Amino acid sequence: MHKILVTGGAGYIGSHTVVELINSGFEVVIVDNFSNSSPNSIDGIEAITGVRPKLYEADCSDATAMERLFSAEGNILGVIHFAALKAVGESVDKPLDYYRNNLLSTINMMQMLKEFGGKYMVFSSSCTVYGQPDVLPVTESTPRKPAMSPYGNTKRVGEDIIQDTVNSEKGIYAISLRYFNPIGAHPSALIGELPLGKPDNLVPFITQTAAGIREKLQIFGGDYDSPDGTAIRDYFHVVDLARAHVLALKRMIDGKCKGNYEVFNVGAGRGITVLEIVKTFERVTGVKINYEIVGRRAGDIEKVWADTTLAEKELGWSTESTLEESLLTAWNWERRLRKI
Repeated sequence: MHKILVTGGAGYIGSHTVVELINSGFEVVIVDNFSNSSPNSIDGIEAITGVRPKLYEADCSDATAMERLFSAEGNILGVIHFAALKAVGESVDKPLDYYRNNLLSTINMMQMLKEFGGKYMVFSSSCTVYGQPDVLPVTESTPRKPAMSPYGNTKRVGEDIIQDTVNSEKGIYAISLRYFNPIGAHPSALIGELPLGKPDNLVPFITQTAAGIREKLQIFGGDYDSPDGTAIRDYFHVVDLARAHVLALKRMIDGKCKGNYEVFNVGAGRGITVLEIVKTFERVTGVKINYEIVGRRAGDIEKVWADTTLAEKELGWSTESTLEESLLTAWNWERRLRKI
């Protein structure tokens, strides 16, 4: 059984990916510092899969702690690397925190693979590496632009660190998945997005407003060049994203990569405005959202969505859940969480 380390495995995308890995027959080890996640997600993973993955509470930017982990485990075949600070707005206010955490953790993971004989890395990258593209939808050959935020820049530089490393270490392979906007929760409602404190992402803010935890939803920017003036993103279900990580890992294990380093866009392949998300949520749940449109937020881009042709062709991946299903699972998770 192949042993895979999932950094940030107790987090939102990490926990869903751990479920898909276990269901695909992998042995999973999680490392998480719980800076923006809860140990309760491990209980959810166990309830869904019947397997409780081994857990290390540690910070991936701590090289000594990572050496201890890899030494203790002995035979980690690959890493799926989620662990990162991820709030665009916060990164503008705290750039050094973002560079220190996100880049050191990535350097450490590549160093550990090199030192301990690991072979595979799946990197949690982001569509933020494209900045505000000149042409939409974006393909993997769309030029990367100067990032609009320190967060986006850590993903851009993280990709470079990984690519340069695998170019120099011929036994290591890596795939960067550039995701767009994952939403929703596991259909069981046993795991989902649980931001600590005020949410930075749209959908948990919507569900918390619907649940009465937040007084109102603030929509940042109503003067964008879009059908209703709000920003356009590419929203898709988190379980679909989790499946993409498993497919990327299997691609490397099966020796199907075209070179040591590959990149794939992962999204629904269509742009949806923020206001459309709110209206769709209201329609599928029957709950009205109290919202107001306020000024633009620093670091945000106007519009971006994916061309996912390459992922469909090479990974055999495409989204399976609809927008309506994604939003309904997010609401079911919130309701279970708040006992509504």
